[in-house]
Amino acid sequence: MSRTHGFAIATSAVSMALLLPPMLFSPPTSAAAPARAGGNQSPQELAAQAERGLRNATSVRLVYEDRSATARSSKRLPTAMDLALDRAGNCAGTMTLGGHGGTVQIVKRGTDVWLKPDAAFWKAEYPGKRGVGLATTFGNRYIHGSTSSNLLAGIASTCDLREIQDVAKVSAPSSLKEGLATTLNGTQVVPLSFQVNGFTSTLYVTTGKNHRLYRAAQKGPDTDLSLTFTGYNVPVPRTTPPAGQTVDISRVPQPPRS
Repeated sequence: MSRTHGFAIATSAVSMALLLPPMLFSPPTSAAAPARAGGNQSPQELAAQAERGLRNATSVRLVYEDRSATARSSKRLPTAMDLALDRAGNCAGTMTLGGHGGTVQIVKRGTDVWLKPDAAFWKAEYPGKRGVGLATTFGNRYIHGSTSSNLLAGIASTCDLREIQDVAKVSAPSSLKEGLATTLNGTQVVPLSFQVNGFTSTLYVTTGKNHRLYRAAQKGPDTDLSLTFTGYNVPVPRTTPPAGQTVDISRVPQPPRS
């Protein structure tokens, strides 16, 4: 997996792309018992319906969490992200790095990108007095540029819902088993899970008439990841930062190589 560096924060999209296929695929074993929370549907049918709902969504709100020791100790890896994104590549939200590498507010409309890093981010990216100075210079201001910039290119894939939908086109394994229905943050869901190579992958699918993927999670050696999907088909906020609160990306120095 690539590491986050400077403003090239495609790492979060890479993390999501790596997480989703294991949620829906494992070597086939014995057939699972039929699911009850979904009526007469099997766990595979519930998972397939949830997968279709995600692939057909025009927009979603995605909350990403990585609670592994590696991510929490690294200033280059995201530990959390809360992002509204759509199929057109627009997005708005925040991303937090481990270590503590800081938090960045993100807005993207078309090819325009605005990032608002906090002081911790500047200090983590530019060690010593340089980082302190940049935190003061650019504090409470958005860095503005386009996805053609090398420093902002990673935002293009991070904000594109199509990237996630493309990796969700995987058939559910025959070993998928249903657990007892439960409630997560007020949403009633049924867990569908399987184990392979020491990892447990779980899809939490809503129990309503339209079975949607609410959360995908994976646990294993130094792995504790989850993606939560809400706000299906709710448009991404269109508000962009005013010019008076922005600084052009050309004013940001190239971060030092690690």
